[in-house]
Amino acid sequence: MKLNLKKISKLFLKQHILVIGDVMIDKYLEGDVSRISPEAPVPVVEVNKEFSHAGGAANVAKNINGLGGITTLVGVVGDDIEGHTLEKLFDEDTRINQQFIYEKTRRTTIKTRIVSDHQQLIRLDYEDKKFIKEETVDQMIKRIREISLPINGIIIQDYDKGLLSEKLVSWIMIYAKKNDIPVYIDPKNNLYTCFSGARLFKPNLNEFNYLFGDYNDFSKTSKKVMLDNNFQILLVTKGNKGLSLFIDQKELNIPAIIKQVHDVSGAGDTVISTFALCDCINLLPKESAYIANIAASIVCEKPGVVPITKSLLIDKAVKYFE
Repeated sequence: MKLNLKKISKLFLKQHILVIGDVMIDKYLEGDVSRISPEAPVPVVEVNKEFSHAGGAANVAKNINGLGGITTLVGVVGDDIEGHTLEKLFDEDTRINQQFIYEKTRRTTIKTRIVSDHQQLIRLDYEDKKFIKEETVDQMIKRIREISLPINGIIIQDYDKGLLSEKLVSWIMIYAKKNDIPVYIDPKNNLYTCFSGARLFKPNLNEFNYLFGDYNDFSKTSKKVMLDNNFQILLVTKGNKGLSLFIDQKELNIPAIIKQVHDVSGAGDTVISTFALCDCINLLPKESAYIANIAASIVCEKPGVVPITKSLLIDKAVKYFE
């Protein structure tokens, strides 16, 4: 397969992707471990570094931005210090138009990872998983309507934190169909029946098993899922086993190319971001999947949730496509 990634990446610059999903803060506490606590058999981490990144759907937006695309991000945060902190994390990303809606009684999601010697010791989650209020759903719809067209693609990024209600998802799908916008889904819960007609449905293998479990034949079940739900493309990410791509009732398995895994956090965000951009410039699904696979391998080789960049992708992809 021959592809010119430099030419392809230039086409990304004109693509406007709307990302809708659960946003959060990824916080990291890094330090050294030299002793065990006398209070309990746990390591004592002497913290010497602390930093935060925008995570969840916000990381998808950062991946799109890193590849050169234009992004509008719509999400809900709490009207708290963390929510306003998350907004400030976007100040330097001029190609990301963040549209946060603040809900006063909601808590902004924070995932705090405690790390030593590149190993995650524990993760602490502060979150509010109840569904957003009806009035907040209406605000979301109003905000999306106000976004200037054209929108080349919509990514729905579900982390099961209460943003994506059946009403909101159904409205988004109708809006996308009316405006001829392809929709790319990264699912988490049982709302998949609302995604009928999606351009791409991209669960990881655990999510696929949760949604469609108790099957004997993965390939046969995947093809049935596509037909039953009218998905144009099904892409299942399978960790160190790579990707399984289904289109036109045909299956293509793409092996992983990771040399050394540091952290798989955010790999799925990179896959859907890269695939969506490639698909929006009319690459073949097979080509989009191969490029997304390479992009995911890059971020897995780096510690923490790290978005892909155009230069990193081009540097690594050259030997695979020339």
